[in-house]
Amino acid sequence: MSIATKRGDTGKTDLIGGTRVSKAELRIEAYGTVDELNSMMGLARSICEDREVHDLTKAIQRELFVVSGSIANPLSVQKEPLDVTVEMIEALTAQVHRIEKMEGILADWSLPGEHPAAAAFDVARTICRRAERHAVRMFEAGEDLSEHVVAYLNRLSDLLWLFGRLVELRAGVDGRLRDEAHKGPRWSRAW
Repeated sequence: MSIATKRGDTGKTDLIGGTRVSKAELRIEAYGTVDELNSMMGLARSICEDREVHDLTKAIQRELFVVSGSIANPLSVQKEPLDVTVEMIEALTAQVHRIEKMEGILADWSLPGEHPAAAAFDVARTICRRAERHAVRMFEAGEDLSEHVVAYLNRLSDLLWLFGRLVELRAGVDGRLRDEAHKGPRWSRAW
């Protein structure tokens, strides 16, 4: 059996339950962006030399299959629903709080690109924010969607930003946007 079924050649794809929808539909765009996020996190992990961040990223990548499955499968047709749980969100939140407390974690804007793995985590964060926006559009359009998907993606984007800063910190890289030559107002840390 080939993965080239040709069923998608007309711009349609199947949802669980057999419903055919446009590949441009909100649900497809949302879980496709989570797939893109997972791939970018894989790239970030593949160049990340920090073992702790590497291992945490891999664990989160496995969870993203649950997130993607939760988005992909309308709640009304799920036999065994894949669902993002409060516990998954709380685990991300705990990591955010743990890393935020570390001495030396950047407390202002960062300038992406000072370290390869940190830059890859910064790209992953922007993809995560796009996935979150797609999920919000689904929710606002009244689509079936787990109530926890948006919160999970919101928390994950915070954590991805912190992964970038942690990698920089441990590598001895200064990724600050503001310095003596570049002054300006302090903004949000995670943007």
